[in-house]
Amino acid sequence: MSENPLIPMGQRAKEAARILANASTETKNRLLHTLADGLKTHEDAILAANARDLEDARAAGLRDNLIDRMTLTPARLENIASDTRNVALLPDPVGESFDGRVLPNGLRVSKRRTPLGVIGLIYEARPNVTVDIAALSLKTGNAAIMRGSSEIRRSNMAIMTVIHEALEKTGLPQDAVQYIEDPDRAMVGHLLTLHDYVDMIIPRGGAGLHDYCRRNSTIPVITGGIGINHIFVDASANLKQAVPIIHNAKIQRPSVCNALDTLLVHEAVAEGFLPKVVERLGRDGVTFRAEERAYAIVGDDPAVSPAGPEDFDTEWLSLVLGLKVVSGLDEALEHIRQHATHHSDSILTNDWGNAQRFLDEVDSAAVYVNASTRFTDGAQLGLGAEVAISTQKLHARGPMGLKELTTYKWIILGDGHVRP
Repeated sequence: MSENPLIPMGQRAKEAARILANASTETKNRLLHTLADGLKTHEDAILAANARDLEDARAAGLRDNLIDRMTLTPARLENIASDTRNVALLPDPVGESFDGRVLPNGLRVSKRRTPLGVIGLIYEARPNVTVDIAALSLKTGNAAIMRGSSEIRRSNMAIMTVIHEALEKTGLPQDAVQYIEDPDRAMVGHLLTLHDYVDMIIPRGGAGLHDYCRRNSTIPVITGGIGINHIFVDASANLKQAVPIIHNAKIQRPSVCNALDTLLVHEAVAEGFLPKVVERLGRDGVTFRAEERAYAIVGDDPAVSPAGPEDFDTEWLSLVLGLKVVSGLDEALEHIRQHATHHSDSILTNDWGNAQRFLDEVDSAAVYVNASTRFTDGAQLGLGAEVAISTQKLHARGPMGLKELTTYKWIILGDGHVRP
């Protein structure tokens, strides 16, 4: 078997991670502010590169929701820069001591947060992820090796120029953030087996990418980011409040993983409420897939069609919404158990007992009461940004911010102690 061609990249990343682990908080924060400023300075070049990527994507017939994910605008670029500055303002978790105590024998023990080391990230058509990954990795003293999709190669390389310029200005090694330019899909497999140098793999993309990484990686993998998300409208819900929440969850940005996919409505309010939902969301181009009871109420609307057998197991990532009438909380919970991907689910209710049951029994990374699922986002939840949204249970769950990119070591302080 030939030698892994990414070994030199891994070696450089591991050495850069050693240097980063000892960088001061002040240095890392200065780096992030320099990076944010560089995004503005190089805005024209980044947007020009992105425009060429989008032109090729349209010519290749890529779906509208994918093109939306690929698209950078001055406003989106400014938001990315703002998120980077917010990461700089957050407390640095590296070096934090916690769970400290003195044992009966006098040993003083605690845990201290440390960087993971080198993170390998494989992601699809979202150039903002390149900056998010760099900002969070660098703030936590981790090096990063990235592999983005070929559709956004020009955008990513323009952004990498800014990242490397910021590292150089701050006196930190440019190898702290590296990008695999080779478009050969074999490079993904090579990264997944770079276990002597990479400490964690984080994929961001569709179910196929996540499954491929789980099956082929010799490195621990954090998976998630695939959301079949639900809102259940309880009989006691404030229905005037419910329509704007549902509208936001579906419309605000339908192509992302925390957007709403299925609306469950209590039978006691369905007849009066579902037509309002269809009318309001239909104005924004939403079409609906309704199960039998929901179709009997709103099926005369041209935007509504009967739900097929796979519709409630589909992450739409577009202006499509599943509708289902349920007999109550029990049926809603059972539907979510059968069809959810453990990402984001919400109940709209004024019955705190039902709200508490929903919080207790829905096994998702983010569970809401009377709020849109669109808040499952690192910046929205006070993390500054996120490197991924984990839907698994080991190490991290939900939006992965700074603390989720650290591990810890045990610190034991003695005074001549020997074990009896």
